[in-house]
Formats: sequence, structure tokens, C-alpha cells
Amino acid sequence: MTIVLTGGCACGAIRYECETRPVVMLNCHCHDCQHFSGSAYAPLVVVTADHFCLMQGEPKYFLSVAQSGNTVRRGFCAECGSALFVVTAALPAYIALMAGCLDDPELFHPVADLWTRSARRWDLMDPALPRYATEPVGEPQHGA
Repeated sequence: MTIVLTGGCACGAIRYECETRPVVMLNCHCHDCQHFSGSAYAPLVVVTADHFCLMQGEPKYFLSVAQSGNTVRRGFCAECGSALFVVTAALPAYIALMAGCLDDPELFHPVADLWTRSARRWDLMDPALPRYATEPVGEPQHGA
């Protein structure tokens, strides 16, 4: 089902819209996502980049090399600091929206936890979700 996802930063300087069906929703526990989110993980809504439209403002980007070895661009608001989205060089056709910046964050329903080998011991993951030590290749690991 196609839905319209809208969102933006805390101060309202940046707004986006995306009319599509999310590809996947997941929690990423890698160190970079922990830093970017300021929390135990990043709740991500992955959509196709060609359906993403920046409606207002211009985000700043922080470039880094992820644990996977891929270059990652993380978009944020230079005014309020809100973490907005993530794009990896390995998958340039997709953009991962930070679920907390959606106008309706209740649309977020993760299906898996990634990079759980980097998870903090105080990070209480949903036991019903499959867990992957790194990226979702092969079978999920339970109790990771």
C-alpha cells in the first residue's frame, strides 16, 4: 500500500514528503547510528530515493565510513540538529528516514534489528523481532 510520509526537523526549517510504500522498517544498532540518533539505535524507514522530495530547507550532511566499509551520508538540520535521514553509497537508490522525524511516528513498525553485535547491554530489544549481528544476510540470530 502506497502511503504519504511527511516529516521534518524539530524547528521546521526542513520538511520532506515521500509518497511510496516503505521498502522496510528496521532498527539499526551500529555505532554510527547510535551516535547519529543519540540513542541505542536508529529507527529507520527505508524508502526509494526517487520518491523522496525535499519540500523546504537544505539539510547539512555528515560523511563517514560505516562499520560495513560503505560511505554513508547522514542528513541533519543545521539549525536545530535534528537527525533526518541516512543514505549509503552501497544502496544509493534508497534513503532511510529517521522514524522520530515523521509527522506520524506511529507509522513505524520495525521488522528486524540490525548490527546487534554493536548493541548496548541496556538496549532492550523486542524479543519478537529477528536480530542480525551485522547486515541481514542469511538467517537471523536470536539472542544476539
